[in-house]
Amino acid sequence: MQESAERLLIIDDDEMFCHVLDRALSRRGFEVLVAHDATQALSLARRHQPQLATLDLKLEHESGLKLLPELLQIVPECRVVVLTGYSSIATAVEAIKLGAVNYLCKPADADEVLMALSRAEGDPATEVADNPPSINRITWEHIQKVLQEHDGNISATARALGMHRRTLQRKLQKRPVRR
Repeated sequence: MQESAERLLIIDDDEMFCHVLDRALSRRGFEVLVAHDATQALSLARRHQPQLATLDLKLEHESGLKLLPELLQIVPECRVVVLTGYSSIATAVEAIKLGAVNYLCKPADADEVLMALSRAEGDPATEVADNPPSINRITWEHIQKVLQEHDGNISATARALGMHRRTLQRKLQKRPVRR
């Protein structure tokens, strides 16, 4: 491994995704570190001081949003892209407010990740959707917003939404509705 290779920390509980992204980024000359949970991620960050990181929004038992400030406290100059299969406007806004440089929906390949990590400015040419989001998408976004307001607490979120906790859990296990 080259001494000057940039260090990139992948934080994701999906081992296959990590393996594929690790191989693709290693081939592009990065020194890749992989963590599957917050404890491992923070330990690797302290030891190796990565310049770049990808952070899964929804780790198995943890929120990537809670991990983000801790990671940036250890490595303030680290450029972090939040990746998720459960995207919502609320979590995208919070990720950026907490210090992420970008937010990508999965599946994302190595080129998309590198593009997101390298972009320092917003793009005013980004297309605006022609149609408003569906009612199902608006419902998904609202649930995500309320969940975020309750720090990921399912029971408190269910109470705030006036629904049974198990109903909310079933809704959260589903993939987000497309626009």
